[in-house]
Amino acid sequence: MSNTVKPSFQRLAMVAGSDVLEKLQRTKVLVFGVGGVGGWCVEALVRSGVGKIGIVDFDTVCESNVNRQLQATSLTLGRVKVEVLKERLLEINPQCEITAWEKLFSLESVGEFGIEKADYVIDAIDSLTHKLDLIETSCASGVKFFSSMGMARKMDPTRIKAANIWETKGCPLARQVRYGLRKRGFRGKFTVVYGDECLANIPIDIGTNEQAQFNKKMPNGSIVTVTATAGMILASLVVRDVYGSLAGRK
Repeated sequence: MSNTVKPSFQRLAMVAGSDVLEKLQRTKVLVFGVGGVGGWCVEALVRSGVGKIGIVDFDTVCESNVNRQLQATSLTLGRVKVEVLKERLLEINPQCEITAWEKLFSLESVGEFGIEKADYVIDAIDSLTHKLDLIETSCASGVKFFSSMGMARKMDPTRIKAANIWETKGCPLARQVRYGLRKRGFRGKFTVVYGDECLANIPIDIGTNEQAQFNKKMPNGSIVTVTATAGMILASLVVRDVYGSLAGRK
């Protein structure tokens, strides 16, 4: 191991090699959506030595995020998610180049993010239409692309796995993605993180004043042990791809 490796990344270099660490520090990753999955993914990327990261999300932190989203605490309620996350990431590694866009990804905004200049793009978007748009855009650009499927209504993180989108089974969102891509004439291949567990929502009592609005929106339940696991797997796909790209490690 090189003597120039910083103490922050010595343990990483011991298992991956200093050459892998050096390549990770030159790697640029764009992460779209930094909620329950994307936020944990980004933190793992920074702690794994990735040197250039772009984070894209239009949302602010709300109280219902606290159970599963990295940047959601009692002190960050109402703040812009990407701003809070950027502060945390720079506390972990001040040398990491973090670009934060408080933006909604769409075909109208796609030109702002420099997708074609990234080494990797990670999709952790909830909206189906925008997810499909990002899939098509990223795959057409030739960038290496990984996508998260639905992580709501799941309890068992050991059932989260990575597979080709066309080989997924038991995930409602993956089924919708496959259907949407076929309708668009897309036949490309890319790796997704998904789980084949799908539990029913359990009705809860949140108080009569808010119950009607809550029932109208019908949010899906989710748990941090599942969403964080998916984020970690997404980050590991990047790290392992960099590791495997070097001579003798494929």
